[in-house]
Amino acid sequence: MAAIDNLIEQISDPVLKLRISSEVARMKQQKKFGLVFEEHLPEATPLYDVPIKKNSLVAEKDGFFKIFYRVKRVEGDTLFCETQDDKHKEVNFEKDKMVAVAMFGEPIYPYLKPMDEVQNAPDSKLWHTLIEAENYHALQLLVYLYGGKVDCIYIDPPYNTGAKDWKYNNDYVEDTDSYRHSKWLSMMKKRLLISKKLLNPECSTLIVTIDEKEYDRLGCLLEELFPEAEIQMISSVTMPSGSSRTGRFGRADEYIYFCFFGSSKVQPGNTDMLRDTPDKSIPVRWNGLIRNGEGSRRSRIPSLFYPILFDKDSGKLISVEEPIPADMNVNDYTVPDGMVAMWPIDTSDKEQMWRLYPPTLREYLKKGYAKLGKRDSTTGTRPISYLQKGMISKIDSGKITIVGRNEDGALELEYADGGKTYAPLTVWNRVLHSAAEHGSGTLKKILLDRHFPFPKSVYAVLDALRFVTANNKNALIVDFFAGSGTTLHAVNLLNTEDGGNRRCIMVTNNEVSADEEKRLKAAGFHPGMDEWDKWGIARYVNWPRTKCSILGVDVNGNKLKDGYQTSLKAEKERTRNIKKISFIANPQELQTKQKQDLVALCFKGQLPQSLVKADSKFIISDEHTGSILFDIHYDDKWIEELDGQDQITDIYIVTQNDKEFKRIKGKIQETLGNIIEEVPVTRPMSEGFPANAKYFKLGFLDKNSVALARQFHELLPLLWMKSGGVGRCPELTSDEVPDMLILEENNMAILNNEDYYSDFRSQLAGREDISHIYFVTNSGNAFREMSEPFTWAQTYQLYKDYLENFTINYEK
Repeated sequence: MAAIDNLIEQISDPVLKLRISSEVARMKQQKKFGLVFEEHLPEATPLYDVPIKKNSLVAEKDGFFKIFYRVKRVEGDTLFCETQDDKHKEVNFEKDKMVAVAMFGEPIYPYLKPMDEVQNAPDSKLWHTLIEAENYHALQLLVYLYGGKVDCIYIDPPYNTGAKDWKYNNDYVEDTDSYRHSKWLSMMKKRLLISKKLLNPECSTLIVTIDEKEYDRLGCLLEELFPEAEIQMISSVTMPSGSSRTGRFGRADEYIYFCFFGSSKVQPGNTDMLRDTPDKSIPVRWNGLIRNGEGSRRSRIPSLFYPILFDKDSGKLISVEEPIPADMNVNDYTVPDGMVAMWPIDTSDKEQMWRLYPPTLREYLKKGYAKLGKRDSTTGTRPISYLQKGMISKIDSGKITIVGRNEDGALELEYADGGKTYAPLTVWNRVLHSAAEHGSGTLKKILLDRHFPFPKSVYAVLDALRFVTANNKNALIVDFFAGSGTTLHAVNLLNTEDGGNRRCIMVTNNEVSADEEKRLKAAGFHPGMDEWDKWGIARYVNWPRTKCSILGVDVNGNKLKDGYQTSLKAEKERTRNIKKISFIANPQELQTKQKQDLVALCFKGQLPQSLVKADSKFIISDEHTGSILFDIHYDDKWIEELDGQDQITDIYIVTQNDKEFKRIKGKIQETLGNIIEEVPVTRPMSEGFPANAKYFKLGFLDKNSVALARQFHELLPLLWMKSGGVGRCPELTSDEVPDMLILEENNMAILNNEDYYSDFRSQLAGREDISHIYFVTNSGNAFREMSEPFTWAQTYQLYKDYLENFTINYEK
């Protein structure tokens, strides 16, 4: 209705104006149901690259583009125009203060102007892209380039809060609006409709974040536009401390809509993936084959001292030999040609012994109960570890699950209750998702004093992307509300974690902040001038963040400190907590109640008192992490039952005898070894990312120049992107248009001059690595004949293809 109100104001006949106003007012009073809103048209598009001439539609370079003028004639630097209303008032302007514009429905022709690039992976053909543009027009361009090929779209659109910050002027309400949500809904609808053309209908996901201002209307809009999709809404805690609301509940979360198309599905993760509880899963422990500690010398059990032979070159296990005589020196043992021998000799060259006799080790290797480690480049041998009896019994009872075998035949194992994966929940509560620490905080480390309001946590975006692209490491991901550049940052971190090759295309405008706009206007600057544009989102925030995060430096070029928390895990050893209880004189005389009190004192609820019985000599439980020995005369039986109880971390021995305590402690350490924990791997921010990115600005060309093939240099980046953005974007060093180009690095070829077709075809014969081929010809028949031999490639006719399909801001 706002658009109608604006038109009514232009009616000069007072009677007609009054009658129409009355009818419109009556229409506004009619009750409506469902998601009904006014279809506002997009604003005009400034065409800074298109020259102003007679009949051009122009506007003042003030950034608003709400009042338009038609150029009647041009005299020198003066434009003689008339207003585009029913009054047609004549006005004059200085040419350099005006810009050509195109209204919605008028065809305009884009090109990509290279602005900058960063290359930190010279051996990789993967290049990300940032496009500086109003996203509506960039989306139209992307539909031609990647229609139906995008695997995931992630967007964080403006929330329509009324804020005057960056992010597309987060206020879509005007005084003339009868429904405050109309402009926002109209803006979103038009962009979502175009994005629908981008997504792969067979398998893709659309992810949209929002808060309480528009989440219900966004949900209705998504259901209306994407009836074929399965839609879920996630509640994500992004502000754990809460944002206060006077007289209302403090807001701690935002919402994420996931729209699943085709076979797209959520990939399972660990049960605690998005919960603030520690990971209680424990890796299955393999014990080292070489014995250490007290009583481990060769002389004690000579039959446990024998060689294990490996192939000298490949490291393949050849055989487990018999023990050598007790008085034989290892140097006197003859190692067969082409082999190396591994002995139980520790790092200080002391002769120890193996833990298993040769027949047992051979059996364990056959069954997969023993496994080989990484080959030592110096000795050519490989360390061996094995499963103790307690672990094997847990396999037999089902507490440990066999999930496969490695290339050497060793079992791959996980705890049945700790290694499973589950679908993540619809409520996400991770400290890493806090926007303050890992959104604004991360941005501040890179951009220092440059400000951008409310950036998302890089981990919140990473998790969202991981859940839908875990099984597609070559996914094409698009963000057309890219803002500060969190999405590409998250994609780079995700690729680094899992070895992925995901490619990200970001689109953001170059809007300046409200404060900067006031300052720049007061200084006489306007959009399109370098002094204005350098303060915009794309150039002042997004690109510096992208470039610096890839290189591992801040905007001053200093190496970044701190690190990224990754989902990768590394094994870390720590000793078990083994303590002596020496304040009890006669442990054998302890009564049941005293034992229960002792358990309560030592374990503070970690070990239930209910496990204590009248005749308990010790307490061991498969379900708990504590154990206690009340009577040291039963230490052998206790240690036998401790074998394989890898979950036990806290152990108490009731005795006043220091010698006995040390003896029993040594046996425990020999039986259980150290605790093996999985700890998160931190990636130093200073390492940056092995990634490349290209920065473009979306510009517009004159149609006639394109039709006459005068814009090849300008269109080359588009052809590069259409070919998959593979390798470094090609650049021509000469102003002349080459007759043909075969760009191996970019997997594409271009024939500009039909006279060279024979040579072109000859050079491309059998070149199936060239996936995209472009022919410049005005003849449809010639194009079909020339492209016929290249059955393996996608072929295109220029510039007909461009003029018909690169027409943006135009609905056919």
